[in-house]
Amino acid sequence: MRPLDWVVLVGWLIFLISYGLYRGRGSNSTDQFLLAGKTMPWYAMGLSIMATQASATTFISTTAQAYVDGMRFVQFYFGLPLAMVILSATAVPIFHRANVYTAYEYLEKRFDVKTRLLVTIIFLISRGLGAGISLSAPAIVLSVVLGWPYQVTLMLMGGFVAIYTTMGGIKAVTWADVQQMTVILFALILSFITAITLLPHDVSFMEAVKLAGAAGRLNAVTTTFDWNDRYNIWTGLIGGMFLALAYFGTDQSQVQRYLTGKSIGQSRLGLLFNAMAKVPMQFFILFIGAMVFVVFLFQKPPVLFNPVQMEKIQQSAEFPALQQRYDAAFQNRQEAARAVLADDPRAGVNFRTAQKQLDDTRAEAQKLAGGNDTNYIFLSFVTNFLPIGIVGLVVGVIFTAAMSAISGEINSLATVSVIDVYKRYMTKDGSDAHYLAASRITTVFWAIYAMVFASFATNFGALIELVNYVGSLFYGGMLGVFVLAFFVKRCTSNAAFIGVIAGEIAILITAQFTGAYLWFNVIGCVVVVAVGYGLSLGNKSAPVGVSS
Repeated sequence: MRPLDWVVLVGWLIFLISYGLYRGRGSNSTDQFLLAGKTMPWYAMGLSIMATQASATTFISTTAQAYVDGMRFVQFYFGLPLAMVILSATAVPIFHRANVYTAYEYLEKRFDVKTRLLVTIIFLISRGLGAGISLSAPAIVLSVVLGWPYQVTLMLMGGFVAIYTTMGGIKAVTWADVQQMTVILFALILSFITAITLLPHDVSFMEAVKLAGAAGRLNAVTTTFDWNDRYNIWTGLIGGMFLALAYFGTDQSQVQRYLTGKSIGQSRLGLLFNAMAKVPMQFFILFIGAMVFVVFLFQKPPVLFNPVQMEKIQQSAEFPALQQRYDAAFQNRQEAARAVLADDPRAGVNFRTAQKQLDDTRAEAQKLAGGNDTNYIFLSFVTNFLPIGIVGLVVGVIFTAAMSAISGEINSLATVSVIDVYKRYMTKDGSDAHYLAASRITTVFWAIYAMVFASFATNFGALIELVNYVGSLFYGGMLGVFVLAFFVKRCTSNAAFIGVIAGEIAILITAQFTGAYLWFNVIGCVVVVAVGYGLSLGNKSAPVGVSS
């Protein structure tokens, strides 16, 4: 990064934190701090939800996912619009009318305290892990790109989040997300334009699309059903819908967003906005990754995109021969790409063969380096090809995108800790000022927790997959108990409690047989509902909160 990039980076950090603190002023009550006094307009909620979703994973991992595996990851989101419509009709009005701070508070009203506590514990474990992962992976990547020690990057990111989240609460988080999302869209468009302008003068945009297709990078829809395939139309429509229902309908980090809405209608609009915009946005992001792949057909990339790993393998005795094989594979691939554009009938096979040779060489280099460099692909493109000043802005956006995801997570963790644990079991009759202070203290605690957890994490593959895999280990059980609460009126509290435990066991067993994690959400939910319903048979009615 050059001096102007550093100026832009620091300027963006100062602006975003200051803006969040400015918009978060007045958060001097528990209701204001945790739910923004239910004053948020639909567009702020919608953009905040998207900003959380389009966090550092968007830049660091989603583009890289398309680079290495094509655009088929977009199928992951096919079920999301359906989920948003369902939640707008069910969860939004139910939670609003229940007048709750958290989704789990509702479970005690519907079932009993032990069911509320069980799901609260599941949330705290899953979201606590998610917060650490969401902080650690971007911090690792950015520390390499910026040339900072990992712990310094980690402390800066976590420290900034702790400051404006603790002072401004959910209002600061939401309004900072609005600005963040605006600049994210600008950075994505600029990255796309840069990729297109970097193509050779004799390669048109449509020819670039043709090359991406020939390399299998435009595989947006896969119709073949395969239990072990993570991304096809069936996992996306079914598993993706269940995951979205669980994430947006039961995870407090998202439920809290639409609980801040001015009304049920405003909260619905926020979710429906996300339903309409999410799939096109992810398609565009993945398409950028495919275009970056085409750029690197003609601009030779390094053997490894992680500069630290690259320096490590350059010192090894195996590197000269490996580099020679890599250079030959790159040259063969470029020649095959030119032949594809010339409509040579044998070019497609030669192109894919050369790509496999290059991929095999990179895999050998990754094994030699002892780590995966997927998360460095897009940042390598940004730092090497974007204009001066814009590099600093994009790196700054990635920096604050990670902060955006973390701020929402620790705010929700603090809310659940205070409302579902501290207020319920420790201090039941405290003043509003007491609970506000407790909310600020637990916010700091969870920020420190995320930093401590992240300090022990050192290596990840594609971040976007890891985050969703971890969530899917828990979400099916959480979704199932809310389905029982909303729709199975005869379900008893004991049946719901046992159902959640059975669902989690089923998820863990399923994980031993397939890595297609989207199915975890379906199986977990179905088992919870089946067990809960089955154990409640014979009960003509189940009064709220009564065990039988």
